[in-house]
Amino acid sequence: MTDTNQKIIKTGVVGWPISHSLSPRLHGFWLKKYGISGDYQAYAVQPEDLGEFLKKMPEQGISGLNLTVPHKEIVFPFLDDVDETARRIGAVNVVSLRDGRLHGTNTDGYGFLTNLKDNAPAWSAASGPVVVIGAGGAARAAIVSLLDEGVSEIRLINRTRTRADQLAEVFDDPRLVVCDWEKRSANLSGAALLVNTTILGMKGQPPLDIDLMALPPSAVVYDIVYNPLETDLLQAARARGNPVVDGLGMLLYQAAPAFEAWFGQRPEVDKILRDHVLEGFNG
Repeated sequence: MTDTNQKIIKTGVVGWPISHSLSPRLHGFWLKKYGISGDYQAYAVQPEDLGEFLKKMPEQGISGLNLTVPHKEIVFPFLDDVDETARRIGAVNVVSLRDGRLHGTNTDGYGFLTNLKDNAPAWSAASGPVVVIGAGGAARAAIVSLLDEGVSEIRLINRTRTRADQLAEVFDDPRLVVCDWEKRSANLSGAALLVNTTILGMKGQPPLDIDLMALPPSAVVYDIVYNPLETDLLQAARARGNPVVDGLGMLLYQAAPAFEAWFGQRPEVDKILRDHVLEGFNG
């Protein structure tokens, strides 16, 4: 039971726009489940106002924030400390106020990998090459976690080859190989994991145009898109017998370390939580 005399810990998510965010529903579920005197709100903040909003966190009584589009990459100058994980990914999605200082980290890579392991337990870094579609922030988080996990090869494919080349240059790892967009389907040959980190396949966006014929039947197909939950890519993969992983679990798992940092409770990611968050699509 919540102690009504306990100070309310204020947190939230900042984005522009932000009305679509499922994070308040997610964290609100955990706060109620664990009887924690906390508050999690969505804050619509334009990019040019981000620095001032963060500066006023202490006077607003806000102790922690999630950041979403378009703030993850532009927040660095406004923080006092940024950990190595966030620097490698090039984005911050969790800000915590401690001792008057703003600390930034990134839990997207953790969420990406934990979701993969939870829903495709047969996959391991030793399974074989990985194909990553996209070269944005989500791709960076996936690449960092996969390299750290010890994968032998990542084939990076992006519609704009220049962006993929720039990303490979940043990582400077021989395991990261850039492949041409035109050869994306052929480069699925021998892969053990295919990951879509783009918005292709998202509600209101065109589908990811790729032929899975060369992909081994045992390869895992992972789409970080979670609206719709089963994209055209996952439907096509499931129809040919490939194990599939949707993107909702990444959202759920990336939230857990932040919740623990702010509220002192490591929350559980389970089917009840998943179903509750899914209801938010219709809410």
